Amino acid sequence: MKKWKMFLKTEKPAKVYMMSISIIGWLYVAVQVFYIEEWRDPLIYVLLIIFLAVCEVYPMPVWKGFTSIGFPIVFVLYFVFGLPIAMISYALVIFFVNIIDHRPLRIACFNPAQLVLSFSASASLAQLLVPFIIKDGSVTLSHMTELVILAIFFYILNNLIVDLVLLIRPHPYPLHIWKQKLVSELNSGAISVLYGGLFLLLGSQNRGQIDVFSFFFFFSPLVGLALLSSVIVRLKKEKSRLNALFSLTSKLNKMVPTKEWVDSLKSNFHELIDVEGILLWTNEKGRWKTSYEEGRVNFGTPLREETITVFEQMEKPLTIANNKKEMVPAQECFHSALRSFVFAPLVIENETVGIFVVARSRTKSFTHGEVQSIATLSNQLAVIIKTRVLILEKEKRTLLEERNRIARDIHDGIAQTLAAALMKLETAQRKWEKNPEESMYLVTDSMEKIRSSLKQVRQSIYALRPNPTERVGLQTAIKQKMHAFEQETGLHFSFEERGKAETLSTMVEKVLFETFQESIQNIVKHAKATKVETLVSYQKEHIILKVKDDGVGFSLLEAMMKAQKEPHFGILQMNDAAEKIGSSLQINSKPGKGTEIVMTVPKMGIEGGTEDDSTYASG
Repeated sequence: MKKWKMFLKTEKPAKVYMMSISIIGWLYVAVQVFYIEEWRDPLIYVLLIIFLAVCEVYPMPVWKGFTSIGFPIVFVLYFVFGLPIAMISYALVIFFVNIIDHRPLRIACFNPAQLVLSFSASASLAQLLVPFIIKDGSVTLSHMTELVILAIFFYILNNLIVDLVLLIRPHPYPLHIWKQKLVSELNSGAISVLYGGLFLLLGSQNRGQIDVFSFFFFFSPLVGLALLSSVIVRLKKEKSRLNALFSLTSKLNKMVPTKEWVDSLKSNFHELIDVEGILLWTNEKGRWKTSYEEGRVNFGTPLREETITVFEQMEKPLTIANNKKEMVPAQECFHSALRSFVFAPLVIENETVGIFVVARSRTKSFTHGEVQSIATLSNQLAVIIKTRVLILEKEKRTLLEERNRIARDIHDGIAQTLAAALMKLETAQRKWEKNPEESMYLVTDSMEKIRSSLKQVRQSIYALRPNPTERVGLQTAIKQKMHAFEQETGLHFSFEERGKAETLSTMVEKVLFETFQESIQNIVKHAKATKVETLVSYQKEHIILKVKDDGVGFSLLEAMMKAQKEPHFGILQMNDAAEKIGSSLQINSKPGKGTEIVMTVPKMGIEGGTEDDSTYASG
């Protein structure tokens, strides 16, 4: 009993069933050779075979799917040449079309077999039922009734055979897929009955001999429609895939500086290509780790050393059509039901920084266009991973520089001040009895220097704390700081955010917030303003921070000269911080006209779509 349950959970029942249908169907086709009575009108026969092949190679698009409209041609073959020739021809055309489409051999044998069996059984049922339905009617009415009965039973039997295969396979067969297939077949059946009925109706009218040209002009609109609509839909599908690829890479570019860049890949990849298993391994300083896994994969399975060696030597995409015939790297990381794979290496500057793998349960299921899209995405992922490494290294270097700066400030400022204060206190102690007034002056002066040093210590401690943007984000940090300044100073603050908010890197948010904070502090100290306006604008290619006040303003030239004499002056600090993240700082101010500080930060990647922002727009 246990072995039987295990057998049912595998693909063996489906394979046995498909093999049985294939054997019965092809035996039936072979037997039909002995029933061929007469072979007439070879030109008409060749023309119909060509039309049938075109309809099968280029299925007509219908609502949410594709369907072949070859049934009217098969019916005409049956009507004109008889069932044996029609079934032999139908089976061979379907077989060769499946071979051209690179279908597995078992599928290439099963599809024509089940179609031939469905058509033959339906034809037999139609011949049995027509005499009971039409007793005294015309020949044309009898043929029309036969066509309708044959079409109904053909589509019913065909779908039952295919549905049974899909149901006994271990893979899920959801209801919405069944509905989509049903609607496609109903559309195909309706088109087939209408076109077949039109053929019978026109053929019943005695208008002379029906030659090859008559068949050509009758079926060419049907075949032309199938060919044209199929090509148009395929071009639209390719365009849709290119748009999805552009959208995905744009979103990835946007998320490069953040830790959530993988989430963008997770949420948007299936719009590009539908797969059943995804794995992304990245190589960070010689250590391979799993960055993303989804679908039918064995989660958390580590890579073996020999697999890592294969990955490091991989330079171009590797496509595996059938894992039963080809060796799959890291096979233990995937579910046993997955059959075809695409391994795309992430290579940049001759260095493999990762491997992106997608898989499906059907063999030979990845088209050339899909492999190219996966390879293109992998190239983008390689750039993203390398860029992230450079960003992290830059942030570490910037943090180290900031710590060194604080250390220098403590050594050159606080330490020197405390040492001088200590020397004065020691002098005051020695002179206390002889000259109390001078000693008191030394004590008072030392206390002032210690208070100043204490203030600098607090500022250094604050600088070493995590930035508020790391805890609550840029917008919330700005609003909280504005509220605090409003409570302390009585100034009126306003905040405006334009465009769609985006996740920025920690360093960019830190610099924007500190620029805002330094601007507000300068306004409070010097501007004598009554209101402050703050704008954060997310534009197509830039992020803009604008802080504007209605204060007394100042001369920028005088301010820069003062900044040269006072190294801690805020303008120079803001400008240096802007240069670290590749942004620009613009200060617009005139005496009596207020001050406007604008920081413009370029985005990391090219964005899709357009966004209107009135910062640079006029009525």
